[in-house]
This record gives sequence, C-alpha cells and structure tokens, in this order.
Amino acid sequence: MTEALTPRSAVLAEKLFAEGLLPADGPAEGSLESGPAVSPDVPGANDVEAAVHAIADRSRQAARRMARANRAWKDRGLRAIAAALLERKSGILAANAKDVAAGKANGTSAAMLDRLTLTDARIQGLAAALENLANLPDPVGNVVRGQTLPNGLRLRQVNVPMGVVAAIYEARPNVTVDIAGLGLKSGNAVVLRGGTAAAATNAALVTVLRDALDSVGLPADAVQSVDQYGREGANALMRARGRVDVLIPRGGRELIQSVVTNAKVPVIETGEGNVHIFLDASADQEMAVEILLNAKTQRPSVCNTVETLLVHSASTVLPAVAAALRAKGVTLHTDERIRAALPASVDSVPATDEDWATEYMDLDLAVAMVDSLDDAVKHIRTWSTGHTEAILTNDLGNAERFIAEVDSAAVIVNASTRFTDGGELGLGAEVGISTQKLHARGPMGLTELTTTKWIVQGEGQIRA
Repeated sequence: MTEALTPRSAVLAEKLFAEGLLPADGPAEGSLESGPAVSPDVPGANDVEAAVHAIADRSRQAARRMARANRAWKDRGLRAIAAALLERKSGILAANAKDVAAGKANGTSAAMLDRLTLTDARIQGLAAALENLANLPDPVGNVVRGQTLPNGLRLRQVNVPMGVVAAIYEARPNVTVDIAGLGLKSGNAVVLRGGTAAAATNAALVTVLRDALDSVGLPADAVQSVDQYGREGANALMRARGRVDVLIPRGGRELIQSVVTNAKVPVIETGEGNVHIFLDASADQEMAVEILLNAKTQRPSVCNTVETLLVHSASTVLPAVAAALRAKGVTLHTDERIRAALPASVDSVPATDEDWATEYMDLDLAVAMVDSLDDAVKHIRTWSTGHTEAILTNDLGNAERFIAEVDSAAVIVNASTRFTDGGELGLGAEVGISTQKLHARGPMGLTELTTTKWIVQGEGQIRA
C-alpha cells in the first residue's frame, strides 16, 4: 500500500494476504501483481489471464441472454436457487465447516470467523432474501424519464443491465448468494472471487447456484467464479477491461483500496464502516441504551456496526449507556473527559487517534466527549469513512442540522445504525454499501446494478 498501515490495519493486511486477497510487499508497492502469483497447482500467469478472459467472455454471452429474460423467468430462477439452498443445505454446511475449521487453525479473528460462518438460520435467511427479491419489481425497462419533443421525437431513458458484474470479497459466503441473486434479477451475469478463507463454501454455493439456473433454462454461466486461479485470478479479473463492465470490492480497507488503486476496469468503491453515533444532550436514556446495544453488540463484525460514540458534555445518560455496554463485554476506548465522567465501576482504556480511525469489527467502541453539535460534526468530518452516522436526540432542530451537515451515505435519526443494509431498507439484498458519490451511494440493490439507455423513436425526422 502507498500509505503506512496502522498496527491494526497491518494485522488485517497480513491476514488478507494469507487469504490471497492482498499482495505481498514488494518492488511494485501497492500492486496486486507483486508477491507469489499463483499456487503450484494453478497455471502460469499468462494461462490464468487467458482462462479468466474465457470466463468473462462466457459471462458476456450469458449476460446477453439474461438481458432478454423477462421478470417471470428471472423470478423462477431466484425461487429455484432459494429452494436449492434449502435442499442442499447439509452439503453447504459441511463445506463451510471445513473453511471455519481451517480459519480457526490459522488464527483467524473472531470477527472474520463470524462473517465466514454459515448456520441453518443464515442459510434460511439467504433463501428468504431470494424470495423477497423475486417479489420486488424488475428494474429493467423502468422508465427514468421521457418526453415528446416539439419535432415529434419520442424520448425514453430506461434502466438496462450493466452486463458483466465482477466482485472481489473476503470470507463472506453470504455475498456469493446476495450478488448472484441481485445480478440475476437485474439481468446481469456475475463473476466472483470470494477468497481462500471461504473456498470450500463458495465452491459448494456456486455449484448450487449454477445447477438451479440451469434447471429453469437460464444460463449457468450467469454465475461463475475465478477462485480456482488464486490471487493471480483476481489480478486478471481486475485487468479485464472491456470484458468486465464493473467491479465491486467488498471487505476491509486494505482490500478495497488495493482494488481501487490497481484495477483497470471500472470500480464501485464500497465502504469501510467507521460509523458514528452522536448522543445529544436531549437524548432519552432508555432509547440510547437500547439503540447503542443493538448498534454495537448485535453483530459487531459487520460494516454498519457503530465504532465511535460521541457524547454531549451536558448529557446525563453516559453512566447508564457505558454500564450497559460493559455488561455486554464491550471494551470502551475513552478520552480523558469521558473517563472522568464514568463511575468507578465502569472501566475503560485510553483512546488514541488510531481509535478514532479504526473500524474495530469487534466488541470495542471509541468514546469521546464533545461540547456541541458543531464539535460532533467536526469530529465526524475528520474521521468518518462516509458510511453511516446517527444522532440520538429529542431536539428537532439538532436532528435537521445533523441531517443537513453530515455528508455520509446514510444519516440516521433515533434508530440503530444496523439499518444501513439493503435487506432492511427494502432492497431485498445488497451487493455492497457504496461510500462514493458517482453512480451509486449507500446500499446497492437492484437499481444500482443497472445503467440507462436512451431510446429515441421518430418518423423520419432529421436534424436541421
């Protein structure tokens, strides 16, 4: 990487490299071509590039067929996948158990193991999400705008599929199903690189997905993987300009920035989630405790979990909030003013600048005291990754100012940050949460996997 890694990010980078998702340090700093190219049983780099190109070309052919599929056909595919996941659940869980066992043996963090693990309930959740997608309107063909010009030309701007959508992600087998489902409903073909940590699970899932598509007459090549080609397969995917229409990285900062920096294909940057909650002086204690427990402890390994709590100096609810968080095992990284305001029964550790910048993805929370809404917004502007920020308040004016002045993909008032999620926001699922501003921002669902086409219909008009 071109920038120095903090101790926490250095540890994460080392683990990502072990999974084959990040390059080794080498002469081409930050290049995904540095380090060992492929494992001994994988073809050489030139052969890998040719193989990945062939996969992308098959995806292009599949995408052309998918673009012609009507909603009923695509929905049959989604329901077939949902049914197949449940029918073949035991095989998927067995494959996942191998990945989880290997992760534990390799010292994988608890947060990453949580993302890696599939359970009966999580597979049922994936199947339910596919059913929800089938019930959503088809974005393809949606008229964005249209008009008839004075010369009689009839104009329509309509949503059309992207084409070939690639994704690179880490230890998240649920993403395999989410992206495949969203790609199917939006008329795209997907090419996946899910990383070594989830190799067995992803292989099992891709087989189920392809078989289900084939069973309803949709092209199996609408879902393909380059996992078999290791790190060099990911590199080749990023270089496949003209064959891949868009690439979406999903994971930690090092993975995302490596893809953004090195890819030759268009990239939608998804976000590291350094998420903030501002506890205003007027916030209700019961609501604050309930929301913060949910935002921090429900599933700490995901990107919409709160990582920094900002407390107004006039607030009286800090002791109750801090005690509740500690009771749930949360380590509080506090500034001097917070430590002074905490009761002796609530312990904490001193915070540093590294804590304000850290996406813990664990039971850790940075806590700072601020004297005003302006100070809270200033802190967020300094340290935020642009993912999600929330305010807990009973002051309507402060809520409206917070909404207007905080520039993140999602801004929440009096609710948990865990709602920044495609499924929770009614999108059915998500391919990721974009923190950039071009094309897509926030949770990316069906519409975000489409682009637009202008259709102009005339009756012999010529331009004067």
